[in-house]
Amino acid sequence: MATKENIGIETLVKNADPAAQDLFIVLCASGFENVERVRSALMFAALAASANYRTILYCIQNAVDIMIKGMIEKNEIPKPGLPTIAQRLQEAMGMGVEIQCCTQTMANKRVTEDDLLPGVKAAGAMNLISLASEAKGTLSF
Repeated sequence: MATKENIGIETLVKNADPAAQDLFIVLCASGFENVERVRSALMFAALAASANYRTILYCIQNAVDIMIKGMIEKNEIPKPGLPTIAQRLQEAMGMGVEIQCCTQTMANKRVTEDDLLPGVKAAGAMNLISLASEAKGTLSF
């Protein structure tokens, strides 16, 4: 698993208060139809966190499916030599990436917060807009 120490990033934390840290947002709309984009979103989120950004991966549309308990194991077909979504997710969460799923997408898919993977939170669209307006950077996948 990637850590701040083993990928060569200085581990000084800018501030223990997450609200005071520089914010970076990764928006992911891709799901099992494009696992490459999902893996990339998770990788870039982990990289931003390793650079001491407070990093939030915000999942909308098909990306919400990735964050439902049991769906990765059920739907991903591992490819030799490539990291799995589960590996990238573990790396991102291990680096402190906060993962939020769009409540409107969840409602449309009839997904509850209890259906989400441990550590993944539901958050409304206005939360994303507020965070994005404060972020130092954003990426979309």
